[in-house]
Amino acid sequence: MSGTAGTAICVLRCDLRAHDNQVLHWAQQNADFVIPLYCFDPRHYLGTHCYSWPKTGPHRLRFLLESVKDLRETLQKKGSSLVVRKGKPEDVVCDLITQLGSVTAVVFHEEATQEELDVEKGLYQVCGQHGVKVQTFWGSTLYHRDDLPFRPIDRLPDVYTHFRKALESGARVRPTLQMPDQLKPLAPGLQEGIIPTMEDFGQKDPVTDPRTAFPCSGGETQALMRLQYYFWDTNLVASYKETRNGLVGMDYSTKFAPWLALGCISPRYIYEQIQKYERERTANQSTYWVLFELLWRDYFRFVALKYGRRIFSLRGLQSKEIPWKKDLQLFSCWKEGKTGVPFVDANMRELSATGFMSNRGRQNVASFLTKDLGLDWRMGAEWFEYLLVDYDVCSNYGNWLYSAGIGNDPRENRKFNMIKQGLDYDGNGDYVRLWVPELQGIKGADIHTPWALSSAALSQAGVTLGETYPQPVVTAPEWSRHIHQRPRRTVRSTCRGSRKRPTSPSKYQQWTAACQRHQN
Repeated sequence: MSGTAGTAICVLRCDLRAHDNQVLHWAQQNADFVIPLYCFDPRHYLGTHCYSWPKTGPHRLRFLLESVKDLRETLQKKGSSLVVRKGKPEDVVCDLITQLGSVTAVVFHEEATQEELDVEKGLYQVCGQHGVKVQTFWGSTLYHRDDLPFRPIDRLPDVYTHFRKALESGARVRPTLQMPDQLKPLAPGLQEGIIPTMEDFGQKDPVTDPRTAFPCSGGETQALMRLQYYFWDTNLVASYKETRNGLVGMDYSTKFAPWLALGCISPRYIYEQIQKYERERTANQSTYWVLFELLWRDYFRFVALKYGRRIFSLRGLQSKEIPWKKDLQLFSCWKEGKTGVPFVDANMRELSATGFMSNRGRQNVASFLTKDLGLDWRMGAEWFEYLLVDYDVCSNYGNWLYSAGIGNDPRENRKFNMIKQGLDYDGNGDYVRLWVPELQGIKGADIHTPWALSSAALSQAGVTLGETYPQPVVTAPEWSRHIHQRPRRTVRSTCRGSRKRPTSPSKYQQWTAACQRHQN
């Protein structure tokens, strides 16, 4: 560090952590004073682009506020703090540069999508006007952008499997950064600022639903505790592959996504902990599958880099002309969990009440909206943006494009069968009963198809279709094959053979192919 080093402003966005944070790491080495800064950008609380749903709903806002508060407390323990402001980052940074007079650098992690890139452009302009250095890093993915075997990014494969195989055979994950125990102080006289409340954004603090599968708080502290619990305290990670398609409870999956979305936990830290767990305890399909899912997250971020604004386009990545409907009445049935299709309704009610939904549920409700109802996929994507506690712009839009058949799915016309999926993953109907209590009187798997029951059976269950529960807004022909069918025993592991991860490429390809065949 030179003797003339001044003040560095670290603009934090989706990197709300003190561990493995290259922005903070660089600033510690290159400035006398370091200002970790988080801005509550008013543009994040306006309407969505197409349908003007609120951009940030109550569940995600509460999680964000908790994460900001936690990071401030963590930094304070290290001799620093988190400066908080309400305003556009480029305006706040301009004010700080003028106020302090000692700012020599502005540091931030680069993002992938347009609104975030516009912020970065504004920061470059402000710093250029004031003669302040801009230092940027890439830090949101497991594999670094510069280490991809596809350069330029236009060469990124359009099929995930090709991407995954190339990385697993020829790329490396960079090690996490060792952060100092004590951090440089804030600039003298700088006020931390007050962390706003839910009410400051015109929102009410949501009541925690006791049925939620994600009863956790935001912040790095909670994220690291969750990893400790899921890996080391319970060994749940060793059976993740078998339980990940669950629907009820906290422990069927890692639940890392909400913390990853805000950068409260580093994907590289998760990777290193998996490596350590495999060395010290066991390595199997389940431990591998955690990395498999992190790779999906990477993939959608790199797809956003490749395609830019097209990930938000009605025609998608494939420029397909599909006559999407914009029926707001049908959409209301979907978003309120009143479609008359219990498996769909249960998932949508869970989302509304808790801000969370299982991966299995998300695939199904997205398929239902796009393939069964034929509604504009962006309606669903923007509704998820509003409600999901783990909303991540690249993963959200990437997954919706995939479900709509205009993204990175190599299979033509993939469509989920709502009844088969309900029978496969909620065979006894316990999940539906949890979230659609008006159907609790229907026993067993019949709960998935109440319209197929006799009047006597419905009467005995206390159900009147069209009154206590809706008639289905649509019935797909393929559903009939599964009505009154006994549910097959839920397949806990969709892969055959040894639990041990294959070591040779040929065996590895055999079991991953088996996994993919049994996905749907």
